[in-house]
Amino acid sequence: MANVFAKNLSSKQVMATDGTEIGILYNIVMDIRTGDLIDLIVKPDMSLDTSKYKVDEQYILLPFESVRAIKDYIVVDKNIARGLTPEPVEI
Repeated sequence: MANVFAKNLSSKQVMATDGTEIGILYNIVMDIRTGDLIDLIVKPDMSLDTSKYKVDEQYILLPFESVRAIKDYIVVDKNIARGLTPEPVEI
């Protein structure tokens, strides 16, 4: 993934790969020792069922490993965002 400045992520819309609008990026959790990004803190869309996500007060936490693209939206894999392992792909 190309370099993206944190200031460009502020208030960016978060969407699942299936087109579901998840919410607006509020903040990012980072490991200060390694610099690894851990979680996205997202203010969920009012219509989103948050019961399948890791919730912290009024926000949901999405593992950074679920991020698939950052352009006009932050696109995340819904299964990984929910803590589910992706289904294997047969070739």
